[in-house]
Amino acid sequence: MAFLGTAAWRVIACRQPLSPLCRATARCYSSQSTHTTEKSVPYEKTLKQEDGLSGPTKPLPRSADVVVIGGGSLGCQTLYHLCKLGMTNVVLLERDRLTAGTTWHTAGLLWQLRPSDTEVELLAHTRNVISSELEEETGLETGWIQNGGLFIASNKQRLDEYKRLMSLGKAYGIESYVLSPAETKDLYPLMNVKDLYGTLYVPKDGTMDPAGTCTTLSRAATARGATVIENCPVTGIQVKVDDLGVKRVKAVETAHGTIQTPCVVNCAGVWATKLGKMAGVNVPLIAMHHAYVVTERIEGIQNMPNVRDHDASVYLRLQGDALSVGGYEQNPIFWDDVSDKFAFSLFDLDWDVFMQHIDGAVNRVPALEQTGIKSTVCGPESFTADHKPLMGEAPEVRGFFLGCGFNSAGMMLGGGCGRELAHWIIHGRPEKDMYGYDIRRFHHSLTNNNRWIRERSHESYAKNYSVVFPFDEPLASRNMRKDPFHQVLQEQGCVFQERHGWERPGWFNRDGPTPVLDYDYYGAYDVSKNTDYKYSDILGKEYTFDFPPHHDVIRDECLTCRNAVAVFDMSYFGKFYLSGPDAKKAADWLFTADVNKAPGSTVYTCMLNKRGGVESDLTVSRLEPSPAHLPLTPESNGDAYYLAIGGGVAQHNWSHIQAVLQDQGFHCTLIDHTEDMGMISIQGPKSRELLQEVLDSDLSNDAFPFSTHKIVNAAGHKVRAMRLSFVGEMGWELHIPKESCLPVYHAVMAAGAKYGISNAGYRAIDSLSIEKGYRHWHADLRPDDTPLEAGLAFTCKMKTSIPFLGRQALEAQKAEGLRRRIVCFTVDEKVPMFGLEAIFRNGVPVGHLRRSEFGFAIDKTIGYGYIRNPDGGVVSPDFVRSGEFTLERMGVTYKATAHLKSPFDPENKRVKGIYG
Repeated sequence: MAFLGTAAWRVIACRQPLSPLCRATARCYSSQSTHTTEKSVPYEKTLKQEDGLSGPTKPLPRSADVVVIGGGSLGCQTLYHLCKLGMTNVVLLERDRLTAGTTWHTAGLLWQLRPSDTEVELLAHTRNVISSELEEETGLETGWIQNGGLFIASNKQRLDEYKRLMSLGKAYGIESYVLSPAETKDLYPLMNVKDLYGTLYVPKDGTMDPAGTCTTLSRAATARGATVIENCPVTGIQVKVDDLGVKRVKAVETAHGTIQTPCVVNCAGVWATKLGKMAGVNVPLIAMHHAYVVTERIEGIQNMPNVRDHDASVYLRLQGDALSVGGYEQNPIFWDDVSDKFAFSLFDLDWDVFMQHIDGAVNRVPALEQTGIKSTVCGPESFTADHKPLMGEAPEVRGFFLGCGFNSAGMMLGGGCGRELAHWIIHGRPEKDMYGYDIRRFHHSLTNNNRWIRERSHESYAKNYSVVFPFDEPLASRNMRKDPFHQVLQEQGCVFQERHGWERPGWFNRDGPTPVLDYDYYGAYDVSKNTDYKYSDILGKEYTFDFPPHHDVIRDECLTCRNAVAVFDMSYFGKFYLSGPDAKKAADWLFTADVNKAPGSTVYTCMLNKRGGVESDLTVSRLEPSPAHLPLTPESNGDAYYLAIGGGVAQHNWSHIQAVLQDQGFHCTLIDHTEDMGMISIQGPKSRELLQEVLDSDLSNDAFPFSTHKIVNAAGHKVRAMRLSFVGEMGWELHIPKESCLPVYHAVMAAGAKYGISNAGYRAIDSLSIEKGYRHWHADLRPDDTPLEAGLAFTCKMKTSIPFLGRQALEAQKAEGLRRRIVCFTVDEKVPMFGLEAIFRNGVPVGHLRRSEFGFAIDKTIGYGYIRNPDGGVVSPDFVRSGEFTLERMGVTYKATAHLKSPFDPENKRVKGIYG
């Protein structure tokens, strides 16, 4: 069988029915003489023989402001949006022809609703570009078809998930309906609805054409001055080292010439890892086979919506008067040899693997029982460790950007992500909150760890259609980063959560240890499936949109902290030292608060981007000049600071700080001692009495006030004690050298026994912190939120004349007035909420909850969300006070009370030790 075109793929013409009787025949395709496999042919040879092409389609320029590598969905969208933002000296290099990599075989489905507000916004932009913007600009059709989308629910949990999506959609004006089985049958007469619980119908979903879309994008970009060069493989990336020792992109090499450029965008799909290696950049993704079949004509299927039957792991894409049938299985085939020279053949479709999708399709649309297969398509798709794309500037090399790893969603996310990536390149950061896609979210110890990449990427593929539950955790590649307390906490029943490689305490199980076992690939690939797996069983019980079965355990941990004392292991926090000749200048510029107080002070502050968005919240402690006593103190003859940052964002912040230091030319040293120290936080009304028995320092308010720190002795070990709280109680953090962690922990627990001390985890922290009104980074505090909008104006030194990054944006926003504002809501009814619930003011949608938990001290559900004025006006405190608010959860509305201050301890007495 010869190649069709130059896309390096095979379409196998056949006429096999989908009936069970003939499925064995499908598995035997490879034995049919008419479908013999040919030897793989290099791209270059194929192009020369079939298209008469032997070199690039255009001459290479000597230089460019940006070179985009890869002519698929993301490459074309990025190029187009760079031009839309005013760039003209930009080049796209495609090794073959546009869409010839992974884009050619995409199903092209666009669903508007996803369980992420950012993704809903990204999808909306893609839909706008594909359905109207490009055609208006070029006069060319992209192939967009608005035939609607139908999500199938075979159980209550799945329908609950869809109802959550429907409620979120109302906040964005997306039309959707939950249908009964009978209503579904009326909409889609060929569908079997006997086993349905219900469906979600989204009328304005649709289908994209990859070739039509990419062709139109490239024409629109070239009309604005861009250059698109096909048949031009990249052979190398030149990197230079500047005067500060920083690696930067210098040029792109090809067999036909070199282009000087300061910026490369890696949109190479499954080849992105290879391209990254050319520049010394780790690109953590895995290529896997993905296949679908196209049926023969089906009478009555015309104009039907696309279907996703997640529980059957199958999608049905309308293709004229036929269907494309595909899905995601738990035993996908790894594409281990992604080279320049390979071809797809009949053997690349494993029918034993694929038949589960055929079975699901026939069950859902019985007419397929007697429908033949017209063609079969198999190609590579790239998957990542957390099922999110890889975007942004690589931490290893400045000017090397990523736009890859889209987990089969590159077409539908392409427009939104292309725009954000273009904005990132031009302005230094995206407009939206793209932290979940930012390559800097991963710790550097993981991005080149093949076990972690392979296991986690497999799980992201296998769970592609799984319900997204609030308290789900991965099973793959666990125990990558463990703190010194891990074993002793595991022995006490700790149920760990995974955050960017770290095992951190989630909550404590009363029924003994629940260790996380090695990954079993869900029994695939002849790997023995774990049996009697307590941790997995507990996770399964947590799979609900109601209050989880361990709700009472979290309650007890919270109330112990409120009424007595609890200890939290927070060792996964990032722990950095900033020192050097320009450390004070750097601290003034980096941090919103004035951290240059007397040594011994600790300040809660934010770091911003130049648009005023919050890149992080953290604590900064001013240190005394001293000789090195690592890891507690760095060597410093001048200004030095200790930074404690939430572990989930530590790598991102490390890269952010380094980039700011480089861009500003500050002569500073940033040292990471995260792995060298543990950290426990002792919180609650009894914390002072307890710690006074363990520490050799006076802990009275006068001797050790709030927001201060000291080096003290704890059970004979030197530690840094900080009087801080993230739960709204009096308490201290102990930052402890690794070798001293267990002796100090045991001393604390022994002294705390008579005070009723207990371990507590991050599920308790989530509840306690929201009850007190503390922000949770990347929930109700993100890079697209400003401190003024988030109620954190007190962290900004606006009353001083000290400049800081983002100050100008905040001053402009303050002068104009806030167009959105964070608001706290409480619901008297005991109903679980988890975020994404729609917020209505006087019956009009004004936003959605970013974060929600149950507050056990006030005995109410609490949620935080940003609201806007539907008229586009200022959102003032009076606007909040004068409205009547409701929250919609899974289609049901609940009356809510709006608060401008925390409903728990609004006078902030407890953190100061004032009880009673």
